[in-house]
Amino acid sequence: MDDDFGDVPDFDVLLGPSKSDKSLPHTSAPEKLDQTRKVQQPKPQALPSRSSPSSILVSARQRGNPILNHVRHVPWEYADIPADYIVGSTTCVLFLSLKYYRLHPEYIYSRIKGLAGKYNLRILLTLIDIPNHEDSLRELSKTSLVNNLTLILCWSAAEAGHYLELFKSCEHAQPTAIRTQQSQSYNESLVEFITTPRSINKSDAASLISTFGSLQAAVNAQAEQISTVPGWGEKKVQQWHDAVRDDFQIQRTAKRSAKPSTDNTKAAMMQQENFTFTEEENAFLAAHSEKFSHDKPSQSSETPSHRIHKNKLNSQDDMERENDSSKDDWPESNARPSGQHEE
Repeated sequence: MDDDFGDVPDFDVLLGPSKSDKSLPHTSAPEKLDQTRKVQQPKPQALPSRSSPSSILVSARQRGNPILNHVRHVPWEYADIPADYIVGSTTCVLFLSLKYYRLHPEYIYSRIKGLAGKYNLRILLTLIDIPNHEDSLRELSKTSLVNNLTLILCWSAAEAGHYLELFKSCEHAQPTAIRTQQSQSYNESLVEFITTPRSINKSDAASLISTFGSLQAAVNAQAEQISTVPGWGEKKVQQWHDAVRDDFQIQRTAKRSAKPSTDNTKAAMMQQENFTFTEEENAFLAAHSEKFSHDKPSQSSETPSHRIHKNKLNSQDDMERENDSSKDDWPESNARPSGQHEE
């Protein structure tokens, strides 16, 4: 077929890329397919920490406990919990009365076993309601150490309720809240050291350092020299002098340690004064007094012959006393009814 219009070459040029695509393999198409098949995964995000309720959770076992009457500044509600009180997401409280513990000592061990390590901070709030509590507290201290418990003592229901309120209010408190503010510079530390006595303030500390020039000179100065500092009276001078010169060891401890010995000697003397010998013991001691004093010849100036003579006399006196006592008992021992023969 002839090309009457002369557009065949132009048409072949337009169809050229399509023919070349059929003859050659496609390389870019699979890459496009792979890009379309990829699925973008969402990035995992950290879940927010589970916040504990704003109220104290109270177990049904504590219904009627007088402690709840003193929990007024923090709301509380009953809940089904293994502990007695929940005051934080990781903090629980077990309440124990020593009077009840003395009657049922196995109760607290079963309650600790019920916790099963669910809380990081486990508090054992103990009410001291008995006079002799030393032995009970000793056992509870051992139990707290073994089972990772924190032992808190209270002496009234109001104090126990205040502890619960304090634990709940300080749930999210930072540890810096209980730290003391440390001085940042040397001057602040110097003023803090000098103002340790109650009557000395910051202005007194500044005048002291300005007068002596250094802390060492102020410490080594005498009381007469310190009295020349402006603003320092007799009371401040005495307190400063006592603070830097007195010993750290208290002398009362020596007196207290010496008291038991004096008490023991007094008790021994009272026992000796109240102790009395019987007649037989007096006779025995009189008869053998020379025997006991034999080891101490310097205390006696008698000769051995005198001692032997005295021992003989004492032995004769003992024999006579025995005979007298046997004569007194003879009629009673020989008294027999008529017609009874001796065996």
